[in-house]
Amino acid sequence: MLPLKAYEDLKAFKLFLVDVGLLSCMTRLRQSILLDGNDLFREFKGALTEQYVLQQLKTIKKIKTYYWTNDRNSAEIDFLLDNGNDVIPLEVKAEINLQAKSLKVFRDKYSPAISIRSSMANYKEEAGLLNIPLYAIEIVG
Repeated sequence: MLPLKAYEDLKAFKLFLVDVGLLSCMTRLRQSILLDGNDLFREFKGALTEQYVLQQLKTIKKIKTYYWTNDRNSAEIDFLLDNGNDVIPLEVKAEINLQAKSLKVFRDKYSPAISIRSSMANYKEEAGLLNIPLYAIEIVG
């Protein structure tokens, strides 16, 4: 499955900005929405969280990031990390919710040696799965 660059499909992609602040400004997300946690924030926080994680990953020079979706578009992995030796799926969650159905689909199909889920939950190791708190995502490097 390496290198991932060989499998890249330029017709399937996700767009990101340079930082969370620009994303918030472009979408006219008011500070009160972030502070009050109203319905719009609940719908948009996944995109903000993915943006934040990508910003952190881009600081790690030896990692290339990709996006994965299955053939039916019913499962997606936010980031596939290619460090030159391994492909590591990384699923991003904006809450403490640790259910990651798409990550399970990917793990069942490709059996990666390690998978990562990043969320508001504390650090936790399970069989082949690391839960890394969002604030510590840079440790994947």
